Amino acid sequence: MRHQLATRNMAAFAVWCAGLVVSAPGFSHHTYAMFDGSKQLTLQGTVKELQWTNPHCFLQLLVAKDGVVQEWSLQMNAPVDLYRNGWRPRALKAGDKINVTIHPARDGGNSGSYVSGTGPDGQKLSPG
Repeated sequence: MRHQLATRNMAAFAVWCAGLVVSAPGFSHHTYAMFDGSKQLTLQGTVKELQWTNPHCFLQLLVAKDGVVQEWSLQMNAPVDLYRNGWRPRALKAGDKINVTIHPARDGGNSGSYVSGTGPDGQKLSPG
């Protein structure tokens, strides 16, 4: 009887552990490790799109450099975090001229994490 109880407890523990392993991806953190937090870059450009999506919002910015227009993808926080900081899904519209400060991608690509910005009206944009 004691042996059966121990075996049953071990089986229940094994099922519980398996459940943790299977559910672990649901608890994963979306990292900013691909961006260099020790550097800042300021970009002046035209909004292509503000993507109000989970788990992170993205700001697509068209930046002219040496006569060539490059598209930059700027990662922001989750919509709920942006909302708390005063952002709204239609805070920026396609065609708006803005300035942003970002932490650039470590690989030198046209991406970064949004730090701050100035909107088309010259007003400071909330942190994102």
